[in-house]
Amino acid sequence: MIDSSRNSRIVKNSLLLYIRTIFALLINLYTSRAILSILGVIDYGVYNVVGGVIVMLGFLTYSLSSSSSRFITFNLGIGDMNLMKKTFGNILSIQILMVIAIVIISETFGLWFVSTQLQIPTERQYAALWVYQCAILSSAVGLVSVPYNAAIIAHEKMSAFAYISIIDVTLKLGIVYLLLIIPYDRLITYSFLYLGIQLFNCFLQGIYCTHHFEDTKTRMAYDRKVFKEIFSFAGWTLGSNIAAMGFTQGLNMLLNIFFGPAVNAARGIAVQVQNACQQFCSNFQMALNPQLVKSYAQGDLEYMHKLLIKSSKFSFYILFIITMPLIFETEFVLKLWLGTVPDHTVAFVRLMLILSLLYTLSNPIVTSVQATGTIKKFKICESLLLLTIVPISYVLLKFFNAVPESVFIVHATIEGITLCVRLKIALPMIKMNKSTYLKTVISRISIVSTLSFIIPYIVYKHIPSGVFSFFIICLICLTCTALLIYTLGITNSERNFIRSKINIVKRKLFLSTKSLSEH
Repeated sequence: MIDSSRNSRIVKNSLLLYIRTIFALLINLYTSRAILSILGVIDYGVYNVVGGVIVMLGFLTYSLSSSSSRFITFNLGIGDMNLMKKTFGNILSIQILMVIAIVIISETFGLWFVSTQLQIPTERQYAALWVYQCAILSSAVGLVSVPYNAAIIAHEKMSAFAYISIIDVTLKLGIVYLLLIIPYDRLITYSFLYLGIQLFNCFLQGIYCTHHFEDTKTRMAYDRKVFKEIFSFAGWTLGSNIAAMGFTQGLNMLLNIFFGPAVNAARGIAVQVQNACQQFCSNFQMALNPQLVKSYAQGDLEYMHKLLIKSSKFSFYILFIITMPLIFETEFVLKLWLGTVPDHTVAFVRLMLILSLLYTLSNPIVTSVQATGTIKKFKICESLLLLTIVPISYVLLKFFNAVPESVFIVHATIEGITLCVRLKIALPMIKMNKSTYLKTVISRISIVSTLSFIIPYIVYKHIPSGVFSFFIICLICLTCTALLIYTLGITNSERNFIRSKINIVKRKLFLSTKSLSEH
């Protein structure tokens, strides 16, 4: 009965997040194309690379974000209100300290880097500096909102999360209109408007949490034990987040230094496609993650193992169904979406979609390890591997004149190796049998993903590109993948569960049809 209640909550939260994602995706598809058209390739590239400096310097932010989320969710699973309030107050204090640190680093080293190291056209230097200052403030605002966002997710109030996200993308749609009517430099205007949206979102999250969650109704606090515990956790997370910033924004910097802002624009578009696709599996994982942490806090390891398998396997299947036709029809989709497609964009998108599939397997493992609180060995090994991505890419670009796509190939290779190491360390920590995971997750997704490509690839090579080809490829990919998932990719119990849900839907449709015919 308890498992049924948990599963119902996960399904409900997943559906709410999917509604939010579809709405956001439709708006983002339009706004991305419109912003690229309004700003132009060079300004769009400048915005991505300059804003990326702040993201790169924000490794402290991401370390504390994951720490905040873990401790809020874990304490909620225990159910001690005094501990929850004490933890939240200490997190608020830590976030403010980090805001100060980020601003100091950004206005010294970061400002020097933007002014002297990036390839920015001379006539856009002034605008780039304004973009940078807005990015600093946006990062600070985002850091302040972290505990409130973590509280919403920990309490599994995904309806609030979805509504705030919908407001966010709607406001970003409004930016497109304002850019056309405000008689000022469009790149600078875009940066200020984006900052305004960040401020509004932070305000909404804070108001919602203080009105709905008792544990957030507290002020900044300092407790030596709690402070030390959170900082220790954040410290071990810091290395992997530095590495993460390296292989995202670090690679972005390398592409700028060696190839200029036009290639950054291509990468920026690829990142947007990747993020849009990842949302579909991220929603599922976001709905499961609080339950993963809470089940560990409550000592229910059996349920935790079931959730880990479901999160890993079904996240992969969800993303695979979406990305496979896109990998085949990347060029057609980009031309339809953007009109003019910057050089290298097609290859960048395909490579980043492949990377996304690896991320779907890594994220549940990372969440499970964070639930334990014992992350030292895991984070050291993960960080050391991921930190090699940028140096290897630099050597290839500097001494072997490698093409821009090579940095993503390096990234994918190292990410695959890191996934294997994560599994080797993580599974014993949560007392899960390695062979169970390999048999129920890795072997099944490997079979499905390999066999699913055969028929679509043959069809793709023998029909001309166009609207007809796109729909045919989508239909074949969906059919092949769905059949293979149902027959080879899931267990008998999962298959029976799907049959029962289909039968329920059939009965409801039959009763509805019968009722209409009688009237």
